[in-house]
Amino acid sequence: MSTLKGLVSVLLLVITTLFWSVPLILLTLLKLITPTRPLRLIVLRGLNGVALNWIGANLWWMRHWLKPQLSVSLPAGLSPEQRWLVISNHRSWTDIFMLLMVLHRRIPMPRFFLKQQLIWIPIVGLAWWALEYPFMRRYSRAQIERNPRLAHIDRQETERLCERAREMPLAIFNFVEGTRFTPAKRAAQNSPFRHLLRPKAGGVAQVLSLLGEQLDGILDVTLHYANPDPTFWGFLCGREGPITLEARRIEVPGWMLDSHYHDDPHYKECFHSWLNALWQEKDQALESR
Repeated sequence: MSTLKGLVSVLLLVITTLFWSVPLILLTLLKLITPTRPLRLIVLRGLNGVALNWIGANLWWMRHWLKPQLSVSLPAGLSPEQRWLVISNHRSWTDIFMLLMVLHRRIPMPRFFLKQQLIWIPIVGLAWWALEYPFMRRYSRAQIERNPRLAHIDRQETERLCERAREMPLAIFNFVEGTRFTPAKRAAQNSPFRHLLRPKAGGVAQVLSLLGEQLDGILDVTLHYANPDPTFWGFLCGREGPITLEARRIEVPGWMLDSHYHDDPHYKECFHSWLNALWQEKDQALESR
Protein backbone atom coordinates (compact mmCIF):
# COMPACT_ATOMS: atom_id res chain seq x y z
CA MET A 1 0.00 0.00 0.00
CA SER A 2 2.87 2.41 0.75
CA THR A 3 4.26 1.89 -2.77
CA LEU A 4 0.83 2.67 -4.24
CA LYS A 5 0.70 5.82 -2.12
CA GLY A 6 4.13 6.80 -3.45
CA LEU A 7 3.00 6.32 -7.06
CA VAL A 8 -0.10 8.46 -6.43
CA SER A 9 2.16 11.12 -4.89
CA VAL A 10 4.40 11.13 -7.96
CA LEU A 11 1.29 11.45 -10.15
CA LEU A 12 0.07 14.43 -8.12
CA LEU A 13 3.49 16.07 -8.36
CA VAL A 14 3.51 15.57 -12.14
CA ILE A 15 -0.06 16.90 -12.54
CA THR A 16 0.61 20.10 -10.58
CA THR A 17 3.86 20.63 -12.47
CA LEU A 18 2.22 20.19 -15.88
CA PHE A 19 -0.68 22.47 -14.91
CA TRP A 20 1.53 25.35 -13.80
CA SER A 21 4.01 24.79 -16.64
CA VAL A 22 1.57 26.46 -19.07
CA PRO A 23 1.72 29.98 -17.55
CA LEU A 24 5.39 29.37 -16.75
CA ILE A 25 6.33 28.74 -20.38
CA LEU A 26 4.22 31.65 -21.63
CA LEU A 27 5.83 34.08 -19.17
CA THR A 28 9.30 32.70 -19.92
CA LEU A 29 8.77 33.39 -23.64
CA LEU A 30 7.55 36.88 -22.79
CA LYS A 31 10.61 37.47 -20.63
CA LEU A 32 12.91 36.42 -23.49
CA ILE A 33 11.52 39.12 -25.77
CA THR A 34 11.18 41.84 -23.12
CA PRO A 35 13.77 44.51 -24.04
CA THR A 36 14.63 46.21 -20.71
CA ARG A 37 15.43 45.07 -17.18
CA PRO A 38 12.60 47.08 -15.52
CA LEU A 39 10.06 45.37 -17.80
CA ARG A 40 11.69 41.98 -17.22
CA LEU A 41 11.32 42.55 -13.49
CA ILE A 42 7.57 42.88 -13.98
CA VAL A 43 7.53 39.56 -15.84
CA LEU A 44 9.79 38.04 -13.17
CA ARG A 45 7.26 39.00 -10.49
CA GLY A 46 4.64 37.16 -12.54
CA LEU A 47 6.93 34.12 -12.71
CA ASN A 48 7.39 34.33 -8.95
CA GLY A 49 3.61 34.26 -8.58
CA VAL A 50 3.36 31.14 -10.75
CA ALA A 51 6.14 29.44 -8.74
CA LEU A 52 4.48 30.32 -5.43
CA ASN A 53 1.20 28.84 -6.66
CA TRP A 54 2.98 25.67 -7.84
CA ILE A 55 4.61 25.36 -4.43
CA GLY A 56 1.31 26.03 -2.65
CA ALA A 57 -0.55 23.42 -4.70
CA ASN A 58 2.04 20.76 -3.89
CA LEU A 59 2.13 21.66 -0.21
CA TRP A 60 -1.68 21.40 -0.08
CA TRP A 61 -1.86 17.82 -1.31
CA MET A 62 1.20 16.82 0.74
CA ARG A 63 -0.44 18.10 3.93
CA HIS A 64 -3.72 16.29 3.21
CA TRP A 65 -2.43 13.13 1.51
CA LEU A 66 0.92 12.46 3.20
CA LYS A 67 0.14 14.19 6.51
CA PRO A 68 3.77 14.63 7.60
CA GLN A 69 4.44 14.56 11.34
CA LEU A 70 6.19 17.92 11.42
CA SER A 71 6.99 19.83 14.62
CA VAL A 72 7.96 23.47 14.02
CA SER A 73 9.61 26.27 15.95
CA LEU A 74 9.88 29.65 14.18
CA PRO A 75 10.91 33.15 15.24
CA ALA A 76 8.29 35.88 15.24
CA GLY A 77 8.20 38.78 12.81
CA LEU A 78 8.75 37.01 9.48
CA SER A 79 7.42 38.79 6.39
CA PRO A 80 7.41 38.19 2.61
CA GLU A 81 8.63 41.79 2.19
CA GLN A 82 11.95 41.07 3.90
CA ARG A 83 15.27 39.66 2.69
CA TRP A 84 16.72 36.57 4.36
CA LEU A 85 19.64 34.21 4.14
CA VAL A 86 18.36 30.77 5.18
CA ILE A 87 21.00 28.18 6.12
CA SER A 88 20.24 24.57 7.01
CA ASN A 89 21.68 21.12 7.43
CA HIS A 90 20.79 18.69 4.63
CA ARG A 91 19.54 15.11 4.96
CA SER A 92 17.18 14.45 2.05
CA TRP A 93 15.32 16.04 -0.86
CA THR A 94 12.44 16.07 1.64
CA ASP A 95 14.27 18.94 3.36
CA ILE A 96 13.25 21.31 0.56
CA PHE A 97 9.55 20.59 0.95
CA MET A 98 9.75 20.79 4.76
CA LEU A 99 11.39 24.21 4.51
CA LEU A 100 8.78 25.33 2.00
CA MET A 101 5.93 23.91 4.08
CA VAL A 102 7.03 26.00 7.05
CA LEU A 103 8.23 29.18 5.31
CA HIS A 104 5.93 29.39 2.26
CA ARG A 105 4.55 32.95 2.01
CA ARG A 106 6.00 33.76 5.43
CA ILE A 107 9.19 34.94 3.71
CA PRO A 108 9.84 35.89 0.07
CA MET A 109 10.11 33.56 -2.90
CA PRO A 110 13.05 31.20 -2.23
CA ARG A 111 16.21 30.96 -4.31
CA PHE A 112 18.36 27.85 -3.93
CA PHE A 113 21.95 27.31 -5.07
CA LEU A 114 21.60 24.47 -7.61
CA LYS A 115 23.98 22.07 -9.29
CA GLN A 116 24.46 22.90 -12.97
CA GLN A 117 23.16 19.46 -14.04
CA LEU A 118 19.70 20.16 -12.57
CA ILE A 119 18.92 22.64 -15.34
CA TRP A 120 18.16 19.63 -17.58
CA ILE A 121 15.22 18.41 -15.48
CA PRO A 122 12.13 18.82 -17.72
CA ILE A 123 9.96 21.87 -16.93
CA VAL A 124 11.45 22.32 -13.45
CA GLY A 125 14.89 23.16 -14.87
CA LEU A 126 13.25 25.72 -17.18
CA ALA A 127 11.43 27.22 -14.20
CA TRP A 128 14.64 27.56 -12.20
CA TRP A 129 16.38 29.19 -15.17
CA ALA A 130 13.50 31.62 -15.81
CA LEU A 131 13.38 32.51 -12.10
CA GLU A 132 17.13 33.27 -12.24
CA TYR A 133 18.25 30.65 -9.75
CA PRO A 134 22.06 30.40 -9.48
CA PHE A 135 23.48 27.26 -11.12
CA MET A 136 26.79 26.26 -9.56
CA ARG A 137 29.43 24.18 -11.33
CA ARG A 138 31.38 23.24 -8.18
CA TYR A 139 34.79 22.65 -9.68
CA SER A 140 37.17 20.43 -7.76
CA ARG A 141 40.25 21.84 -6.06
CA ALA A 142 42.43 20.09 -8.65
CA GLN A 143 40.52 21.71 -11.53
CA ILE A 144 40.84 25.15 -9.94
CA GLU A 145 44.57 24.66 -9.38
CA ARG A 146 44.97 23.86 -13.09
CA ASN A 147 42.80 26.82 -14.11
CA PRO A 148 42.36 29.46 -11.35
CA ARG A 149 39.81 31.37 -13.45
CA LEU A 150 37.28 28.61 -12.79
CA ALA A 151 37.04 29.76 -9.15
CA HIS A 152 35.41 33.01 -10.27
CA ILE A 153 32.53 31.39 -12.21
CA ASP A 154 30.49 30.30 -9.17
CA ARG A 155 31.34 33.58 -7.40
CA GLN A 156 29.89 35.49 -10.35
CA GLU A 157 26.66 33.45 -10.07
CA THR A 158 26.43 34.41 -6.39
CA GLU A 159 27.05 38.07 -7.25
CA ARG A 160 24.22 38.00 -9.80
CA LEU A 161 21.90 36.48 -7.20
CA CYS A 162 22.75 39.25 -4.73
CA GLU A 163 22.08 41.85 -7.43
CA ARG A 164 18.61 40.33 -7.93
CA ALA A 165 18.00 40.51 -4.17
CA ARG A 166 18.60 44.26 -4.31
CA GLU A 167 15.86 44.56 -6.93
CA MET A 168 13.14 42.70 -5.01
CA PRO A 169 12.73 40.80 -1.72
CA LEU A 170 14.26 37.32 -1.90
CA ALA A 171 15.06 34.51 0.50
CA ILE A 172 18.40 32.90 -0.36
CA PHE A 173 18.50 29.27 0.79
CA ASN A 174 21.85 27.54 1.28
CA PHE A 175 22.44 23.95 2.38
CA VAL A 176 25.85 24.84 3.78
CA GLU A 177 27.25 21.29 3.74
CA GLY A 178 26.92 21.28 -0.06
CA THR A 179 25.45 17.77 -0.20
CA ARG A 180 23.18 15.44 1.76
CA PHE A 181 24.56 13.95 4.95
CA THR A 182 25.38 10.23 5.07
CA PRO A 183 27.65 8.38 7.49
CA ALA A 184 29.89 7.41 4.55
CA LYS A 185 30.34 11.06 3.50
CA ARG A 186 31.00 12.03 7.09
CA ALA A 187 33.73 9.39 7.34
CA ALA A 188 35.26 10.40 3.98
CA GLN A 189 35.44 14.02 5.14
CA ASN A 190 36.68 13.10 8.60
CA SER A 191 34.02 15.53 9.82
CA PRO A 192 34.44 16.67 13.43
CA PHE A 193 30.64 16.60 13.81
CA ARG A 194 28.60 13.52 14.62
CA HIS A 195 25.44 14.44 12.70
CA LEU A 196 26.75 16.94 10.14
CA LEU A 197 29.24 17.33 7.34
CA ARG A 198 31.81 20.11 7.33
CA PRO A 199 30.15 23.46 6.42
CA LYS A 200 31.30 25.21 3.26
CA ALA A 201 31.88 28.87 4.05
CA GLY A 202 32.48 30.51 0.65
CA GLY A 203 28.93 30.98 -0.63
CA VAL A 204 27.50 32.11 2.72
CA ALA A 205 30.37 34.53 3.29
CA GLN A 206 29.98 36.03 -0.17
CA VAL A 207 26.22 36.59 0.27
CA LEU A 208 26.75 38.22 3.66
CA SER A 209 29.56 40.50 2.47
CA LEU A 210 27.63 41.59 -0.66
CA LEU A 211 24.15 41.82 0.82
CA GLY A 212 24.59 41.92 4.58
CA GLU A 213 23.33 45.45 5.20
CA GLN A 214 20.14 44.76 3.23
CA LEU A 215 19.37 41.44 4.89
CA ASP A 216 16.81 41.35 7.68
CA GLY A 217 18.84 38.56 9.22
CA ILE A 218 19.95 34.95 8.96
CA LEU A 219 17.49 32.12 9.54
CA ASP A 220 19.45 29.20 10.95
CA VAL A 221 17.38 26.03 10.43
CA THR A 222 18.03 22.65 12.03
CA LEU A 223 16.20 19.64 10.59
CA HIS A 224 15.94 16.42 12.56
CA TYR A 225 14.42 13.15 11.30
CA ALA A 226 13.42 10.38 13.67
CA ASN A 227 14.16 8.05 10.74
CA PRO A 228 17.97 7.65 10.62
CA ASP A 229 17.93 7.22 6.82
CA PRO A 230 15.28 9.59 5.38
CA THR A 231 14.56 9.51 1.64
CA PHE A 232 12.26 11.52 -0.59
CA TRP A 233 10.67 8.32 -1.92
CA GLY A 234 9.93 7.21 1.64
CA PHE A 235 8.32 10.61 2.27
CA LEU A 236 6.17 10.29 -0.87
CA CYS A 237 5.10 6.83 0.31
CA GLY A 238 4.00 8.25 3.67
CA ARG A 239 6.61 6.19 5.52
CA GLU A 240 8.60 9.07 6.97
CA GLY A 241 8.55 9.32 10.76
CA PRO A 242 8.38 12.48 12.87
CA ILE A 243 10.36 15.48 11.60
CA THR A 244 11.41 18.48 13.67
CA LEU A 245 12.26 21.85 12.13
CA GLU A 246 13.66 24.54 14.39
CA ALA A 247 14.58 27.97 13.03
CA ARG A 248 16.21 30.82 14.89
CA ARG A 249 16.96 34.35 13.78
CA ILE A 250 20.57 35.53 13.85
CA GLU A 251 21.49 39.16 13.30
CA VAL A 252 24.28 39.69 10.76
CA PRO A 253 27.38 40.60 12.81
CA GLY A 254 28.80 44.01 11.92
CA TRP A 255 32.29 42.67 11.27
CA MET A 256 30.96 40.64 8.33
CA LEU A 257 30.05 43.79 6.40
CA ASP A 258 33.50 45.32 6.13
CA SER A 259 35.56 42.78 4.23
CA HIS A 260 35.59 40.12 1.51
CA TYR A 261 36.02 36.41 2.16
CA HIS A 262 38.26 35.63 -0.82
CA ASP A 263 40.60 38.62 -0.39
CA ASP A 264 41.16 38.92 3.35
CA PRO A 265 42.84 35.95 5.13
CA HIS A 266 41.95 37.32 8.60
CA TYR A 267 38.29 37.71 7.65
CA LYS A 268 38.32 34.20 6.18
CA GLU A 269 39.69 32.75 9.41
CA CYS A 270 37.13 34.65 11.52
CA PHE A 271 34.29 33.53 9.28
CA HIS A 272 35.34 29.87 9.43
CA SER A 273 35.48 30.11 13.24
CA TRP A 274 32.01 31.68 13.36
CA LEU A 275 30.45 29.08 11.04
CA ASN A 276 32.13 26.12 12.75
CA ALA A 277 30.88 27.36 16.13
CA LEU A 278 27.36 27.59 14.65
CA TRP A 279 27.68 24.07 13.30
CA GLN A 280 28.93 22.81 16.67
CA GLU A 281 25.77 24.17 18.31
CA LYS A 282 23.65 22.54 15.62
CA ASP A 283 25.41 19.20 16.11
CA GLN A 284 24.84 19.36 19.87
CA ALA A 285 21.15 20.14 19.29
CA LEU A 286 20.83 17.10 17.03
CA GLU A 287 22.71 14.94 19.55
CA SER A 288 20.23 15.88 22.27
CA ARG A 289 17.29 14.60 20.21
